[in-house]
Amino acid sequence: MTEERLPVTLADVEAAALRLEGQILRTPCLLSRTLSDIYGAEIWLKFENLQYTASFKERGAYNRLAALSGEERRRGVVAASAGNHAQGVAYHARRLGIPATIVMPLETAFVKIENTEKLGARVVLHGHSVEEATAHALALAGREGLTFVHPYDDPLIIAGQGTVALEMLEQAPGLELLIVPVGGGGLISGIAVAARGRRPEIEIIGVEAALFPSVRCLLEGREVTVGGPTIAEGIAVARPGSLTLPMIRQLVGDVLLVEEAAIEAAVLQLLEIEKTVVEGAGASGLAALAGAPARFRGRTVGLVLSGGNIDSRLLSGVILRGLVRTDRLVRLRVGLPDSPGSLARVAGIVAEAGGNIVDVVHQRAFSRLSVKQADVDFTIETRNAAHAREIERALAAAGLSVCRLESSARHGSSLT
Repeated sequence: MTEERLPVTLADVEAAALRLEGQILRTPCLLSRTLSDIYGAEIWLKFENLQYTASFKERGAYNRLAALSGEERRRGVVAASAGNHAQGVAYHARRLGIPATIVMPLETAFVKIENTEKLGARVVLHGHSVEEATAHALALAGREGLTFVHPYDDPLIIAGQGTVALEMLEQAPGLELLIVPVGGGGLISGIAVAARGRRPEIEIIGVEAALFPSVRCLLEGREVTVGGPTIAEGIAVARPGSLTLPMIRQLVGDVLLVEEAAIEAAVLQLLEIEKTVVEGAGASGLAALAGAPARFRGRTVGLVLSGGNIDSRLLSGVILRGLVRTDRLVRLRVGLPDSPGSLARVAGIVAEAGGNIVDVVHQRAFSRLSVKQADVDFTIETRNAAHAREIERALAAAGLSVCRLESSARHGSSLT
């Protein structure tokens, strides 16, 4: 690695680490025994979702703000962000006594807007993308004399994010490979320069949402095509930075793509196994590992759980869809005589088999059965897929017509 050719060096990251001492949380990096057993690798998790604002973005934000001159601090700063960078800048600007304005896209989740305002920033809603919000933030910077704080394409921001790697290598010295989410590239660039500066042999792998494969496209020399609703908003970036892309090209071994269902499943798996709430971007590393377990088997792998700011309604949807995907919530259509006692009979069979009925819907008008019969859709909680099949067999053994109503949520996951 030729440090002098890079816009950020190991020395820059080490200087940022000294500046950040006592200003941010030194988050834990812990071995996950359960995930290690599931995937056959030694998996270490870096819990950046435990920062005060629940994201690694605090590191770069503080490092950038601390470098402002007295006059720049007096005038204030402006940033554009859909959430995590906004909160990191707002929080540390307030701590440093710097007025902060944050421009957020109109569709930003309410919880992120509210949290940013609570941290003392003036929030301006503008545009339908981070790119449009950024253009407006730059215009505000020009009109009001504010300093624009870029979310990723700034050497001080990149250096601040790189301190994640310094901590990981100290906390888990045996790490052979790091899997890092990629949006604009600030996190992976900083981590790569720090990790490979300390350990040149270490492998760095990036992860992008399949709907936003900008870095992968550029590395392969293809036209960049991005867009679509993704749970991984934190890495839904149209293009990486002019500083970060060359660093990724030089220091990162590969960039993997993960589908939405795999990201959702990873969010749920981290919630159930590690009892930790992680947003879609933060779970993307686990989704990538789960999608290609043979590639990582037998290796010592570090995953960066980059943030935990997920909307509660979205999280509830992820949980429900995850239950469906793993057959712990199933829908069965049972053909019944439309007469007293039929429903109670089915309920008894399900209860005897250990299932829990959570919803019942009669399909009389749309049934193909005799007018003296009805299709009844049961939503049932089960222990697992084997238990769901056991309940189906019990209903069939009682002479009832039963079929499984499939859901699209059951398809597309690579998690076991």
